[in-house]
Amino acid sequence: MRRPVMGDPHVLDCASHFEKMLYDNAQLARVYLHAWQVTGRPFFRTITEEILDYVVREMTDAAGGFYSTQDADSEGEEGKFFIWTPGEIRELLGVEADAFIAAYGITPGGNFEGQNILEFVGDMEKRPALAEARRKLFQAREGRVHPARDDKVLTAWNGLMLAAFAEEARALNRDDYRQVAQRNAEFLLRELRKENGRPGTGHQSARAEGTPEERVAADHRTSSASSLGKRLVQGSSSFLVRKNLADAWQTGRCATAQGCAGSALVSCA
Repeated sequence: MRRPVMGDPHVLDCASHFEKMLYDNAQLARVYLHAWQVTGRPFFRTITEEILDYVVREMTDAAGGFYSTQDADSEGEEGKFFIWTPGEIRELLGVEADAFIAAYGITPGGNFEGQNILEFVGDMEKRPALAEARRKLFQAREGRVHPARDDKVLTAWNGLMLAAFAEEARALNRDDYRQVAQRNAEFLLRELRKENGRPGTGHQSARAEGTPEERVAADHRTSSASSLGKRLVQGSSSFLVRKNLADAWQTGRCATAQGCAGSALVSCA
């Protein structure tokens, strides 16, 4: 089961959980990527790309950091942004409504407090034919009040998402994902590092759980994951990655980006 996502106007499939956490989506994206790699099923690729496209659209700061969460509520009601009635769908889709309602199991009684979360239950081979209907619903939903967002930028959670973007950039040949990974890495190095070179916990007055020692340990682990993830990125143009980023942060060797030049910088060309 996955959380509802909003990044791709052609895909609205979701399950009955509305709050979206950055760390969950980072791990889910990689799970579905690996499922696609193993099975070759196009739908798994659709899901993993949809998750990352949602993160770019809704959870990415202009400076390159990733936000922490998006709420379940809007206008004081859980899930209001995401749910539909048959009447709303018929009004928007007209003659296309019957096929869409059948494919998404939409009923008058709904599957969530009398309304419907869109969850595809139809024939997968027929799903592409509903792309235009999904686009219309997506556009209509954009006019609703969006859920609130927690714009803390946490080092640990950003490390997980950076690793996801880096791995998928290479596996899916998505240069736009590579650029997102690069911008996030530059943000982390610029904004979330202490004067002694070690990683800070977060940005924008972040409140992380656990003891200070536990938070630092988590940051080191996920910084290492993101560093390894970035090394997976390969594209037509080179960009610098810090293959020894986690070690440098742990020992405090790097007080500045320039201080880690040389062995810590490699080209992925």
